[in-house]
Amino acid sequence: MFDSKTALIVVDVQESFRHRPYWSNTDVPEFVSRLQRLIDGARADGIPVVQVFHVDESGPFSLASGHVKTMSGLSIAPNAVFHKRSHSALIGSGLDVWLVQHGIRRLIVSGIRSEQCCETTTRHASDSGYDVDYVTEATLTFPMTDRKGRVWSSKEIKERTELVLEGRFARIVTVEEALDGAARELAA
Repeated sequence: MFDSKTALIVVDVQESFRHRPYWSNTDVPEFVSRLQRLIDGARADGIPVVQVFHVDESGPFSLASGHVKTMSGLSIAPNAVFHKRSHSALIGSGLDVWLVQHGIRRLIVSGIRSEQCCETTTRHASDSGYDVDYVTEATLTFPMTDRKGRVWSSKEIKERTELVLEGRFARIVTVEEALDGAARELAA
């Protein structure tokens, strides 16, 4: 059991993405820096760090590919590791059971992709009764083209994700705000 009732969830920060056609290094250095600060801060504050990997039967997300491993440049040493096959880290991975067993009530969500697995995990966690802090600056995504041909930048996608999550499913926070919230919880 942990003293903290908060857990940091690191979703899909894995080498698999480097092998997708949409991969771009543009935002990676800042993302890795922010996420590493969040991981290091969580560790220092006694917050358990949970790593979730997406796995598929084939391609770069298959276990056989050798790419289902922590993205290079990041040091994590998680307290627990889970594999998921759906967008939400809480479906079919065992994470939901682990959170209950450890008395976790608040989640800090980070990872790849902002609008997909991170957003879906956030919505699912909120609907399951968890308080959720969504750390946009510790998420990564890539430009996307919609059905009308408009290209949405990573920045626009993150802004849209913040818009639909804020006040409904999560509190949108910076790395420092997420860690401050956890420190207040431990002090209480």
